[in-house]
Formats: sequence, structure tokens, C-alpha cells
Amino acid sequence: MTHEPIKTRVVGVDIQIDTTTLAVIDVRGNILARKEFATGTNPNIGDFSSILSQHVVSLVEENGGYESIRSLGICCSSSNFMTGCIENAPNLPWKGVVPLAAMMRDRLGLAVALGNNAHARGLGELAFGVAHGMKDFVLLTLGGGVGSSIFINGQYYFGRDGFAGEIGHSCAKDNGRLCGCGNKGCLEMYCSKKGIILTAQEVMAERSEPSKMRQTEALTPEVIVSFCEMGDELAIETMRRTGEMLGISLANYASIINPEAFIFTGSVAHAGDWLLEPAWESFNAHVFRNIEGKVKFLPSHFDESEANLLGASVLAWNVKEYSLFK
Repeated sequence: MTHEPIKTRVVGVDIQIDTTTLAVIDVRGNILARKEFATGTNPNIGDFSSILSQHVVSLVEENGGYESIRSLGICCSSSNFMTGCIENAPNLPWKGVVPLAAMMRDRLGLAVALGNNAHARGLGELAFGVAHGMKDFVLLTLGGGVGSSIFINGQYYFGRDGFAGEIGHSCAKDNGRLCGCGNKGCLEMYCSKKGIILTAQEVMAERSEPSKMRQTEALTPEVIVSFCEMGDELAIETMRRTGEMLGISLANYASIINPEAFIFTGSVAHAGDWLLEPAWESFNAHVFRNIEGKVKFLPSHFDESEANLLGASVLAWNVKEYSLFK
């Protein structure tokens, strides 16, 4: 009778526009070691996958060895778990359909799972975060883009082609701002980092009151929130409009699928009550009356990078094991 050693670690990878982070993570969600490198310096996907593979191998060999690693999970925007491809990503240097999971599997000889940010973060929250024990919830990512993942009866809902949950590209305003996806009026153009800055510019153009925002060249959502804390009326109005738009979209969402909670992640979610209070008021003013006041708004306890890495690790545990080294 033979006994194969049980592998207790995976590698999680978080690919962002500027930086790619990778980590060795154990079965309990402990991040044992991590490193990062610049994403944008590798506009050719072949070069990028080669460099990523080199970093994976070196990190693993420095932290327990290759024989301890079960699989690799990758979190990346515009990724499709069902196909293992990055598909037509508007904010990444690689265009078209990129079969990154297959490329990494061929290079590393390990099973590889690829999912988008919202998918991965939802899995991470279910396994280790505020969604632990929930069955029906939606996770929202609010940052450079806007996305979501849907969990129904404890299972992630993909939709037919793997694109369920693309709330960022639902229409929030008819014939509104032009989105990177090619459509107009997408929620992403109002509740992402870029969208909030555009709203701030509109508010300043409409109103004549003095505002610290007028004196700031590098305006960001974080800076706008800091001005809200100082009582800046135009900054507060910017976040109020953003929250109102978000609340209406979430009310439509909840009226259709009736979740227990919305969980908020991403850098924009760090705006806290300046965003979530007007969103909550708008949500309950527009949601189906039978569920008014019953859906929780919960901020994630993880920072953005930690959430993505933990989610990527869950992706890795869920993929069927494969290895060239058995």
C-alpha cells in the first residue's frame, strides 16, 4: 500500500494593471511568502507568462519546494474561469482572447485556475471572510472598474458563458458617459475611480462654491473622501451622487436575485459611509418593498491585494489536481 504526500500549499497570483503579486498560501489561508513585479513592462503575453513562471518557481523553491505545491490560482480582470482565458480586457496590455491558464499549465506542469477579480474575491470572502456561512450573497468590486460575483445556495453562478455578474457594464444612465467597453452609460463610468473623478469635475462645473477639489491637480477618490472629512460640500456632493447611482443599480440587482448581503471590496469601497450611506438610502428607496431593509451592506475586512490572493488560492484548491512531477 502506497501513500502519496498530501500537498498543503498553493500559489495565488493577483494580476493588476501596474503590479502582479504572487504568494504561497496554505490550506488555512495563511500567506506564507509573497513577491511582486511590474505588470505593464511586459506588453507581450508570452514574455509576461515566462517571467511569471520564473517568479513562481523561485518563490516556491525558496519556501518549501515544488513538491509541496498542489496548483496555481490566478486572479485577473476580464478573466473567464470556464475558458481559462483573459477575454478582451479593456485595461490590460494583452488584447483579444489570451489562454493564460493553459500557457501557465504548460510552463509549470501544474494545474492552473483563472478567474476574474470579483469571482476570486467572492470565493475568498466565502472561505475566510465576512461571507463565511452565507449561501446567497453578491460581492461588489469597486476600484479601477466595477464588477460583482453572485453566489446562490452557496455556489458561484457563472451564467451560460461565464460572464454573470458584470454589473459594471449594466446601463446606469441612458446615453451617458462612454465606457471602455464601447457602450454608453455603464455603471463603471460612475462608480469606479475614473467615474468618481468625472463626477467631481461635473459638480465643480455646475456649482460656484469654493472647494479644495478645485486646488488639487491629482484628484483621486481617496483625496475626495479626505475633503469630505473636512466638510467640503462639493466633495460630499460628489460622493452622494456616486452612492445614489450605486444604490439604484443595487436595488435592481437585489429585486431580481434577493441576496442576503452585498459585500463591498476594492479601493473605492474604502470611502466608507461617505459612499455607503447615500447608497443605502437610495437602495431602500428603490428596492422591491418586500425586501426593503433586509439586505445587508457589509464592507470586506481584507485589503485589496490580500482579498485577491486569498481568492486566487481558493480557485487553486477547486481546480482538478494535475502534475507532471508525479
